[in-house]
Amino acid sequence: MSAKGRKFKSVMLVDDNEIDNLINQKMLEASDITESIMSYTGAKGALEFLKNIEKVPAMRDSAMPEVIFLDIDMPLMDGFQFLEEFDKLSDETKGAVSIVMLTSSLNPQDLSKAKKSQYVKKYINKPLTQESLEKLTL
Repeated sequence: MSAKGRKFKSVMLVDDNEIDNLINQKMLEASDITESIMSYTGAKGALEFLKNIEKVPAMRDSAMPEVIFLDIDMPLMDGFQFLEEFDKLSDETKGAVSIVMLTSSLNPQDLSKAKKSQYVKKYINKPLTQESLEKLTL
């Protein structure tokens, strides 16, 4: 199913570049495919949020993002390290969230590594565009 015509309850942006997060947030708002957007400038903060949501089952349905747009190249914890930690979350969380790698990396090894992850549903090069959102299938 493509994102066109579909509206997600919640989307999470994880990118250390605040400008990229702002641009991507504006693109998501313009496309009207989500009701709410969470933005994190670090993978650790995003993971902490997901872990905290798991502890409060009543919040899970309303606060769990359906889609995470994840950058690869970030300090402290990169996108692939995030995926390793994401794998340790509950099966319910892993099943509820689709991860889209949103990166400026043109490294073929990054693409290959992302494709090997069972959690990465799509690999998109920055910036997020109306066209890439319309083609988004999850």
